[in-house]
Amino acid sequence: MASSQPQRVLLLYSTINGHTLHICERLAQAIQGLGHETTLKAMAQAQQLEVAQFDRVLIGASIRYGHHRPNVKAFIDQHCSALQSRPSAFFSVNVVARKPHKATPQSNPYARKFLQSLAWQPDLAAVFAGKLDYPSYGFFDRQMIRLIMWVTHGPTDPSAVVEFTDWAQVETFGRAVCALPPKP
Repeated sequence: MASSQPQRVLLLYSTINGHTLHICERLAQAIQGLGHETTLKAMAQAQQLEVAQFDRVLIGASIRYGHHRPNVKAFIDQHCSALQSRPSAFFSVNVVARKPHKATPQSNPYARKFLQSLAWQPDLAAVFAGKLDYPSYGFFDRQMIRLIMWVTHGPTDPSAVVEFTDWAQVETFGRAVCALPPKP
């Protein structure tokens, strides 16, 4: 059973257009609502952190063109023993997860491949459907993402902003992270 004492929870994120940060902010609200303290940091700022000062660690990373950013894996590899020694979780954000049969760590090809590449195995993992925001993308990204959406039968209107995220799922995940039992 999880500790009833307030926990220090580190939320690290890697985002390209800001939606993974938005998900982490919602997770932080859910975790704080349970009486815990949260620290939210971009992966680019993570090198200055001492993971051992946190009771729990949650890492979120978005996908672009089929890959998580290299600094996510580098951080995990560098801090593997610290991550293994405390309750920890990972989530991936991608638009492929808008399809229910691609919305779990086992069924989402990007999350599955990423998790298999790690020595660290998080206690909890999730995949959240992301957001399309065509107007915010540069010309090349807009065209490439439209092509991918056309191939996968997704929205292709270049003026569309479509959020696929299930916010109830995000909040449930935040509570589940807090419910993870402490490690000996």
